This record gives sequence, C-alpha cells and structure tokens, in this order.
Amino acid sequence: STMFLVGLSGGIASGKSTVVAVLRELGCAVIDADVIARQVVQPHSKAHQQILQHFGTEILLENGEINREALGNIIFSQPEKRRLLNSITHPEILKEMLKQVLKYFILGYRYVILDIPLLFETRGLTRFMKYTVLVYCDPPTQLARLMKRNGLGVAEAEARIGSQLPLDEKRKWATHVIDNSGDRDSTRRQVLRLHARLEDSLDFLWARLAVGTAVVGLGGLVFLLLRHLIS
Repeated sequence: STMFLVGLSGGIASGKSTVVAVLRELGCAVIDADVIARQVVQPHSKAHQQILQHFGTEILLENGEINREALGNIIFSQPEKRRLLNSITHPEILKEMLKQVLKYFILGYRYVILDIPLLFETRGLTRFMKYTVLVYCDPPTQLARLMKRNGLGVAEAEARIGSQLPLDEKRKWATHVIDNSGDRDSTRRQVLRLHARLEDSLDFLWARLAVGTAVVGLGGLVFLLLRHLIS
C-alpha cells in the first residue's frame, strides 16, 4: 500500500470550495494551490522581487503586497505576460506543494488531495495523480451562480466562463465527477461516497513512517516519495 495523489479541479462558480469544505471536515489532507500561489509572492520573497522587476511597482498595494486584480488585468490581455508570470511563480508553487506532500507522507496519510484550479488546462501535473476529480455543474447553473455571486451581467459572466476550458471538456479527462448542479445535500452525499472509495482498506502506514523518519536528509525523503508516487 502506497500513498497516492488525487487532483481536484473545477471551473469558476462550479462549487469547488463547497467540495473542499466537506473534504476538510472529513479530515482529508488538502493542499490548496491558490493559497500557496498567494504565499509565494508575499513581500521579500524571491517571486515577489522577480515580479516587480518585470511588471513594475505600479502593481503594488500600499502595504507592499501585489495587487492581484491589477496584475490579473495585465496578464488577461497579454498572453506573453501571463507566460512570464507563470515562469516565475510555478517553480515556487511546485516546490512548496512538494514540501507539503512530503509532510503528509511522513505523517502516514493514505492519500493527499491537490486542489489545483488549472489542473486540466496545464495537463502537466495530471500524470502524477492516481485519480482526478472534477467538480461539475451544468452550464446554465454555472452562469446563474457566477452572475449572482459576482454581481455580473450576462455578457461579462459568459466572457469569464469562456476564458476557461469548458467543464464538459474537463469532464472527459476526470476519473471522478462530483455533480454540483443540485443542492448541497446531494453534493455532500457524492463527496462522502468518493471519500469512502478513496479510503477503502485504509492503512495509516506506520511502518512507512518509521522508515521515512529514519532516512537522513531531505534528499533521501524526496527520493523515497517520488519513487512511490511514480510507481
């Protein structure tokens, strides 16, 4: 029995945060890529300094933090700027994600959920996932929820949805789908069923924990982790 990774994704206003909340209630290990993305660009970080070099100080808030809305406006209309930003932040995000995966590996978790909004768009990380989960809702429901949540008109909401890979397309790539088109109780029941399947024959891997903690140095631990994930 080895620890495995589960990739979780969705679309704007599809209800991924609702699913994540239920998973956390169940005690699952969840690594949020969005939270890490905000952490790695905090003032005085390596990524923060590189972003300022390329995008200038006009994207800063008064407290020195990056104005995500201002930066978003730049990269939304300029693909080359978006690629530049990704080349700065993605290595730092992946490094922090690996550290957190390693932590849960040592603690003996059966599996770790990686909450990655663009999992199916980038495709690069899916090869490391044993399972991929899509939080889905039908297009009319997605549009209505986004308009209500963000106070948007139809055209603006459709434009934001249209900037992402359609949920129906992502659905083809997912090994599991949580249909969040209905009410919260229906979604919760689906999450509970998924959780039960993932934890089937749960083994907390105490023997692996003993081996892991005996390995000297971070390099040895990383090698052990990657060997089990890739096998």
